[in-house]
Amino acid sequence: MAATVGRICGARLLKNYGLVTPQVCQLSTSTHGWTRNRKLLLSTLGVVGGGVGALLFALEQSVQASEGEAHPAHQPWSHNGWFQSLDHASIRRGYEVYKQVCKACHSLQYIAFRNLVGVTHSEEAAKAEAAEVMIRDGPDEQGNYFERPGKLSDYFPSPYPNENAARAANNGAYPPDLSLICSGRKGGEDYIFALLTGYMDAPAGVILREGQNYNPYFPGGAISMAQVLFNEAAEYSDGTPATASQLAKDVATFLRWCSEPELDDRRLMTIKVIGMFSMLAAIVYYFKRHKWTTMKSRKLAYKPVSKK
Repeated sequence: MAATVGRICGARLLKNYGLVTPQVCQLSTSTHGWTRNRKLLLSTLGVVGGGVGALLFALEQSVQASEGEAHPAHQPWSHNGWFQSLDHASIRRGYEVYKQVCKACHSLQYIAFRNLVGVTHSEEAAKAEAAEVMIRDGPDEQGNYFERPGKLSDYFPSPYPNENAARAANNGAYPPDLSLICSGRKGGEDYIFALLTGYMDAPAGVILREGQNYNPYFPGGAISMAQVLFNEAAEYSDGTPATASQLAKDVATFLRWCSEPELDDRRLMTIKVIGMFSMLAAIVYYFKRHKWTTMKSRKLAYKPVSKK
């Protein structure tokens, strides 16, 4: 026993006070103090890392400020915040805007009709929406391709058979797919809303080619897409006044959902995880205090046997 305690003291697991005789040692689970050089090194690394991060942030802001396009203003979206959900009524209206206006040129190749179920449409309504489009399928037993009504498992078809056909129909410009447009553009739905409502006459000195329009929120200002949203440009099934700003707001919300269809489920899971882990943290903290309170407060005394 004496040899064991001696080895423990030699390994510096027991703090040796040695004030009085007999020698008293206290069990300690704290780490040893860092050396001065180590503290200096870590402090230097922290300061340098923070300075580099601040420099990169300042450079990014300066580059953005020097760009030619205007920066979209932040709008008070109902889904801002960690615990806010998307406005499903607005998503449905945005789908109607896409169907009546945007669908003629832009595709949604990563969105299937089944994604609408439980979000904007019931299952029967989604089936009816899918059946309105003809999907190219095949080959059949004779090796021929054919067209059939759409099903829930089908993805939204592209309005053009290929990229060359799309460019030929749009004066050489290729209409981008809108499935991930909010995630792929800086500003997200703010950029979409500003772009759709920001068309204006070109200022003096700006030369536009034939078929181009001026939009200060588009890089370079010259955009091939004409202004498509006007008052009453689409019709809402719920009777909402179809102003240009309302149309832009709803289609931007719809495209936000297209970029992250799982957004509401992820935020709901976040609330559940925070609740469960809060309770588990309290239980673990109590168990830790209950188990370690005796280990941290006990003392071991070593009384050497005097030789006679």
